[in-house]
Amino acid sequence: MILSVTNQIGESQSWKDLPWKKFERHLFGLQSRLFKAAQIGDKKKIKSLQNLIARSDSTRYISIRQVTQLNSGKRTEGVDGKANLTEEERMSLAQELKNNWSSWKPSSLRSIKIPKKNGKMRVLKIPTIRDRAWQCVAKNVIEPAHEAHFDERSYGFRPGRSCHDAQKFIFQNLNSHANGNRKLILELDIEKCFDRINHNSIMEKIIAPGKLKLGIFRSLKKGVTLEFPEQGTPQGGVISPLLSNIVLNGIEKIHKSVRYADDMIFILKEGENPKAVLNRVKEFLEKIGLKINEEKTRITSSKIGFNFLGWHFVSQRNGICRITPSKENFEKFREKLKNIISNSSLDVENKVIQLSRIVRGWRNYHKYCHLKAPHTLWHLEAATVKAFKTKGNTLAEAIQSKEEAFPKVAQQEGRFIQVKGKKSPYDGDMIYWSKRNSKNYSGFTAMALKKQHHSCHECKHIFWGNESVQLHHVDWNHANWKKENLVAVHKHCHDKLHRHRIAKQ
Repeated sequence: MILSVTNQIGESQSWKDLPWKKFERHLFGLQSRLFKAAQIGDKKKIKSLQNLIARSDSTRYISIRQVTQLNSGKRTEGVDGKANLTEEERMSLAQELKNNWSSWKPSSLRSIKIPKKNGKMRVLKIPTIRDRAWQCVAKNVIEPAHEAHFDERSYGFRPGRSCHDAQKFIFQNLNSHANGNRKLILELDIEKCFDRINHNSIMEKIIAPGKLKLGIFRSLKKGVTLEFPEQGTPQGGVISPLLSNIVLNGIEKIHKSVRYADDMIFILKEGENPKAVLNRVKEFLEKIGLKINEEKTRITSSKIGFNFLGWHFVSQRNGICRITPSKENFEKFREKLKNIISNSSLDVENKVIQLSRIVRGWRNYHKYCHLKAPHTLWHLEAATVKAFKTKGNTLAEAIQSKEEAFPKVAQQEGRFIQVKGKKSPYDGDMIYWSKRNSKNYSGFTAMALKKQHHSCHECKHIFWGNESVQLHHVDWNHANWKKENLVAVHKHCHDKLHRHRIAKQ
């Protein structure tokens, strides 16, 4: 199978003309087999499949495309100053990965300081594009083997899972049918989690070929500080979230809990001792070089409420768990909008573009919340109309621009379809994953997905995992919302359609 894929790649073949569909099918097929081998503990087959994935052309090309074209940080420079690669450089990098994947020597990391809300600085350590591509290869090799064993209540940075799964789990456990208003919440904060994870713990728990583990170890060493010479995984590496999940896996079993990366809460019933749970957590963390942040770790009642992942959860007297945007999240969002609205250097058209992107993202993130006053944004919409009514714009035009700047998103309070148990996209149950993902969309997108049998109109692949679904207007007229003019496509397929259209113009 590897040879059949490899033989299609000629020396003169361009990047955009590579057989991407076959690459995706081939890699996913190997990863599904690896996942099933890990489930039954077949060590010999695990090792064989991981080596196949690491050597596969499919893995290399898809990994390079992921870090250079799809990831949100694709334009971030490393120490080499490279923010992007040409198509020829991507092809060259694929050859470098083929020749050196088993003896990879990473470059130094670029440090970027980001201010935290408490006034301190968080340091991101960014690998070069070539190192990010190698890490993505390693991630594709390692992830399926660990997905077979990850806890079902871990939702962060995992395929097929999201923060909304964590939200729904809390919602279900704090409602009246679960005696939600009688529960205690232990909010856990791990002190400098990514900076202090013990390297030995990481290496002991990773399921990977020895040569790949050595490459990961070298990458970890590039991110160490004088303060913690044997600890830490760089916040900025492609593989860092996976490594943290590998090391923290199992902490969920201490007590009923939900975890998103290093953010975690424990849910206790009346009479259960939170200090006993906390002591067990401390013992678990101590073994991997971590400890809790005493100042930020606290115990509260579900009646009083608590914040988690940008939401505020509270069990009301009527037995309903109410979820709203947290005060901090809402204030930060409002400040962004105010800065754009009052920016005199931007014309109305650019303000609309920037506002619509931020508002749509915010409303999508909170679409399963209770969005009533003060979260309706009416006051900001009124201020926007006033700002848009300039000398060249009538009131009617200002109102129309405001409508475009504040796109509506259907609210479905508490109706997110949570992932079932320990299900993983690597289990190969494509019908389950495509239907589940389709149910979490509404309106025109939901209709298009149903019409297309939950597959992408462009590449014909079934939607699964965390793939973004976007609506495409077939006639390129964004004012034409007729059903026959709307199709559902992957984000990268949508981008490809736009690139081809621009190239033809």
